[in-house]
Amino acid sequence: MVILISNSFNVFGQDPKAGKIIFSGERIQPMSTFLYSAADAIKKLFGSIINHFRRDLAPGRRANFFSRYIIGLSIFYYEILFKLSTTKTPYGIAIVYILLFSLAFGLIGTLLTTFFKPSVNRTIRRYIILALMFPYGIEYFVYRQFKTFYDLKTVTNGAGGVITGFFGHILKLIFSPSGLLHVFLLLLPYLVYIYLIMHHDPAKRTSWRRKLSVLITLVIMWFAAWVLIMANSKYRRIYSKEYNFQSAVSDFGLLTGIRLDIKRSLFGGSSISFDPEDSSSQGGIIINPGTNESSGETETETEAETEKVYGKNELDIDFAELAENSSGTNADMDAYLATLTPSSQNEYTGLFEGKNLIMITAEAFSGDIIDEELTPTLYRLANKGIQISDYIMPATAGTTGGEFEHIFGMYPMDGGASMMDTLNYTNLMTMGSQLSRLGYYGKAYHNNDYTYYSRDLTHFNLGYSDGYMGYGNGMEEYVTAQWPESDLEMFEGTVPTYINKQPFNIYYMTVSGHSNYSYASNAMAKKNWDKVAYMEEEGVSEAVTAYYACNLELENALTYLVDELEKAGIADDTVIVITADHFPYGLDDDAALGHMPYLSELYGYDVTNYLQRDHNRLIIWSGCLEDMDPIVVDTPVSVIDILPTLSNLFGTEFDSRLFPGRDIFSDAEAIAFNTARDWKTEKGTYIADTGEFTPNDPNEEVSDEYISRIRSIVNNKLSFMYGFVATDYYEHVLGDYDWKTLKPAYTEPETEAPAETESETETEAAD
Repeated sequence: MVILISNSFNVFGQDPKAGKIIFSGERIQPMSTFLYSAADAIKKLFGSIINHFRRDLAPGRRANFFSRYIIGLSIFYYEILFKLSTTKTPYGIAIVYILLFSLAFGLIGTLLTTFFKPSVNRTIRRYIILALMFPYGIEYFVYRQFKTFYDLKTVTNGAGGVITGFFGHILKLIFSPSGLLHVFLLLLPYLVYIYLIMHHDPAKRTSWRRKLSVLITLVIMWFAAWVLIMANSKYRRIYSKEYNFQSAVSDFGLLTGIRLDIKRSLFGGSSISFDPEDSSSQGGIIINPGTNESSGETETETEAETEKVYGKNELDIDFAELAENSSGTNADMDAYLATLTPSSQNEYTGLFEGKNLIMITAEAFSGDIIDEELTPTLYRLANKGIQISDYIMPATAGTTGGEFEHIFGMYPMDGGASMMDTLNYTNLMTMGSQLSRLGYYGKAYHNNDYTYYSRDLTHFNLGYSDGYMGYGNGMEEYVTAQWPESDLEMFEGTVPTYINKQPFNIYYMTVSGHSNYSYASNAMAKKNWDKVAYMEEEGVSEAVTAYYACNLELENALTYLVDELEKAGIADDTVIVITADHFPYGLDDDAALGHMPYLSELYGYDVTNYLQRDHNRLIIWSGCLEDMDPIVVDTPVSVIDILPTLSNLFGTEFDSRLFPGRDIFSDAEAIAFNTARDWKTEKGTYIADTGEFTPNDPNEEVSDEYISRIRSIVNNKLSFMYGFVATDYYEHVLGDYDWKTLKPAYTEPETEAPAETESETETEAAD
């Protein structure tokens, strides 16, 4: 360990010719004489730490070493075990960060156990070591269930209880052979301390000088980790401005990820920052080449042909003026939006004006199951609607995160608490609210527990005129209690209740596609097994076969829905939109990127990054599209593009600057990205974890300036989304807005009472 620390600390050097300090092989800006002295002092501090370790490891003093570092070494063990059990990624320099932070955290525990007599100090140390296993254990089993790290708010707040909602599933994981082995490995530091070290741990009540020594060592280790991180451009961004919980846990360890998460929750919302963007991008919006914005005429205009001039999707809002009269986060967001150019309307603006809308968030749906013979309705909707070939649905905070993305057109930057954050917000730009302003009937449905993720609270504030129904406040009348429940039963029960209330605006959150994926444990897989039994005979795994089978219930539900729309003669006047909430994480029991055999089997390729993992299929269909020429979108699209795209298609009043996504038919630059800051454009794909950009055309040279510009745009959009969940921003901007197309709220059509028959009149008279 001493050798490891010595080698790791030996990253400081001076390049006399360049007049620069080198950190980890990376040159940074010229430093003053003062900073040279500081660097020299840091080297001496590192040397003092190593010498201190050597002294404590000398014969006769090793008990002092373990007394001081036993908690930190236990944390380091937990971190290594956690990383090996989850991400399975190589360590590199990250192991040094994790080691230093682990020892620093441990020294905090050491300080707490120097104030009492030895027996009490040993007891406190023992229980600190025991208590530390719980965050690692909880996060490990959550990761095994959901295949992503859940921040504190997602675990504890989870808008209804991520842990409690799937407690049965997690119990099965815990009491599986691998789960029990992991519990034992988590207990190991506690057992080792009790049986091998405790009676040899002096655990003395120490002097203030000794306490100060521990405190100084703690600060030096913390500072050393910080310096090493700041010296590396990739890790510096993740640790500070480009922080996200997934990367922080992977690169700095779970405890540091939690610490940064708490810091962001407590202080991050008070001030957000935006990067300057290249003016040629118009704040992320590219003006169509060859268009003269002042005259609306093309440079190649002829007398015989004039290009149609479209207006902008914007509201009468002066963001610059708002910024001058606001403060804090709202002012920062106002100033940012003032730099953007609204996107243009286009030939598809108002294509769906006045039509009905049915939005579906399909549980764990993957477009890879779409097959002309096995899923003919899904195939029809996907291929005879708007064809979107390059779509990502980032997995963020489980199902509630996926719903948030679809409904708000934002990523849930506050994790699983994001939906709850909006509970008392003025949610004026959801499709529920936009179409309610146009007099639509609206309702949201879910065929599982209506209180899960606190939908009984949040979903009554999404703008749907008739609120929300789930299992427990009405859906039980239609849906059988089983796991998972039937999407077909939900549609059969609910469609008749709104099909005659036109125009209607309906939202469904389905559940039939949920894990676990096996014949025995999934009621929908068992119900539809006969249709997919041939797959196992062809060598398809049981997990993937069961996944197909349970998703056939969604196919059955959609078949029923389309049939009913056609019977009512309103298929051409109804729009169906389908996206997933996340990738099918339940396929692989214990998985990480590069180690997802069943997901890779479903996709047909090895899944090695988030963009590959989260690729999917977005369906936008209406009967009216089937007789039109195919509408093909081959630019990168993400889930946050759905809301601005639908707003444009339905011709509603909206301001494109208020959406971090884009109307996919507009002149806005196509950038599909996720919260880890991976992105793809028409020029290529950027993976933030490696810092590598891969051009779509190997022969095209893409400049560093282009990559830097897109990174800035992505950072700004994520900052805006963080500000959105931190403040009721739409109330600030739109609270007093005068909507020009506001219509009376939907009212039930009056129906005449049936005329009484002669026999009925005679009966009443007899009574």
